[in-house]
Amino acid sequence: MEIRLLAFGIVKEIFKVNLMEISLPEGSTVDVLRKNLEHEFPAIKRLSTYMIAVNNEYAAEDVILKAQDEIAIIPPVSGG
Repeated sequence: MEIRLLAFGIVKEIFKVNLMEISLPEGSTVDVLRKNLEHEFPAIKRLSTYMIAVNNEYAAEDVILKAQDEIAIIPPVSGG
């Protein structure tokens, strides 16, 4: 299946785009997506953490992805 990813902050710089499509097997989970991203973009592993949101909610690793989902890769944030 093809899924669309939105990237923000430093993740956008790592991906070199803010919107991209990637191909994953049907029934893939957030964990599968995370491993795929870390394989394709090793620099993302240098972040202290990053979150994956599915349909505007932070997603657990076992959430099953669907092609129509809105998926965002969110880097660590700091405030002040």
